[in-house]
Amino acid sequence: MVYRTATTLDAVRARGVVRAVVSQGIRGLSLPDGHGGWSGLDTDVARAVAAAALGDGGAVEWLPTDPGERLTRLTSGAADLTTCNLSWTLGREAREPVLFAGVTCYDGEGFLVRTADRISGPEQLAGQRLATQAGTTTAGNLAAWFGARGLEVEPVAYATPAEALAGYADGTCAAYVLDRIALAGARATLPRPADHVVLETAISREPMALAVRDDDPAWFRVCRWVLQFLVGAEDAVREGGSARAAADLAGRHGPALGLDETWAHRILDAVGTYGDVYERNLGPSSGLDVGRGANALWTDGGLHYPLPLN
Repeated sequence: MVYRTATTLDAVRARGVVRAVVSQGIRGLSLPDGHGGWSGLDTDVARAVAAAALGDGGAVEWLPTDPGERLTRLTSGAADLTTCNLSWTLGREAREPVLFAGVTCYDGEGFLVRTADRISGPEQLAGQRLATQAGTTTAGNLAAWFGARGLEVEPVAYATPAEALAGYADGTCAAYVLDRIALAGARATLPRPADHVVLETAISREPMALAVRDDDPAWFRVCRWVLQFLVGAEDAVREGGSARAAADLAGRHGPALGLDETWAHRILDAVGTYGDVYERNLGPSSGLDVGRGANALWTDGGLHYPLPLN
């Protein structure tokens, strides 16, 4: 039986592009090149959706958005999905007409500090001004972590990642607080990265996830299974099989998703497996060298556990 109420999928095909909300620029996740192109793990997820839905991983309209507007732009109908450093929380899914289709990257909020300050733990930042991004959960996370220890800090909210980093870099703030993976990208953009370090301690759980509106279950299924295929294809290779065989298996269900039988092969052609996406954007070859950690497959001690593709 073919399930066909995919109004969003129909609209995407009529438009010829997937409209994707992304960050305003975070290396490793979603970063513009100044010529209309974007790179990063989040943008590769959007390309994977476009490859499955439209047959072209490049058919994406990028919508860089302030943190506070990441879901508003989606729920207003101006975007088809949100893929940026947006954490999946009960509050967001309960208050907003959205569903999270799956975790793209597991992370936690951390601190970028100056090496010369010899800070080894967040508690040493008590009483200091800390740069944050407006519209994020950072202020609440800071209040919870420091408050539980009888300590206080002064969050200073900036409108954009660039302004927050500048507020740290010019000495206005003692640290920059953001998801640790995003901080690795921010550190790499500073004139002397070796003069700065991301602390090991994470003060929160930040499962960054792909979000869609809750009014179209068929589009939700497409996006969820695009993510699951990325992880499942890496798992197939890890277990001694092949990503192409996994694509053949997943492809059989394409018509029931409103796609065709080659949708998963197109994802491989566009971005590869989840492992390829991570290595290209966050691994050693990216210049960031962010270890897989929780983002490894479950068989390697991580949290990515692929659902069966049969």
